[in-house]
Amino acid sequence: MTTRVIIVDDQAMVRAGFAALLAAQSDIDVVGEAPDGAQGVELSRRTHPDVVLMDVRMPEMDGLEAARRLLAPPPGVTHRPRVLMLTTFDVDDYVYEALRAGASGFLLKDAPPADLIAAVRVVAAGDALLAPSVTRRLIADFAKQRPAARSRPAQRLKGLTERETEVLTLVARGQSNGEIARTLVLAEQTVKTHVSRVLTKLDLRDRAQAVVFAYESGLVAPGE
Repeated sequence: MTTRVIIVDDQAMVRAGFAALLAAQSDIDVVGEAPDGAQGVELSRRTHPDVVLMDVRMPEMDGLEAARRLLAPPPGVTHRPRVLMLTTFDVDDYVYEALRAGASGFLLKDAPPADLIAAVRVVAAGDALLAPSVTRRLIADFAKQRPAARSRPAQRLKGLTERETEVLTLVARGQSNGEIARTLVLAEQTVKTHVSRVLTKLDLRDRAQAVVFAYESGLVAPGE
């Protein structure tokens, strides 16, 4: 299947470079570009992409607000693309808030071309793009600054079984399903089932939101 992508960035050269790189892939179709968040939202509504590459900082409407509008659309709008945030900084408050809003992850703009292509494929497949070396540090840093926000998420943890709580903890520490399976001595398919149940019970969209939730609830402490 072909993955439909739009690129939202205020720098024309960045859009052109990313578009050329992605369009050269047989399984990726770049269906549009936009220079700011407002036009990106409008373009997404028209073209129904699978993945939106969204710059964090832009004029008119930044990537955070645009991501919120795409991921929590108004009544009557049923299409919700996956959103992959693009940033020049590896620790950025905007990126953290975008993950909370439901973005599927983020990628540094200076990442190797192969990483960009792989990121689009990962996100299109429904997985979150969580690079443990960067994303876990980002989430831990900002979760540490928000201790007052933990009471409500902590209450929601009570709906999980002991095994589901274990799985969520390992997800938050950056482990893949295969790694969790080895850690808990379970079949990988069983782990996938547990992850799916965790997301459903906590009303989370994907692993990115699950990691944010685990830190904000206090299940995983920053620095662990």
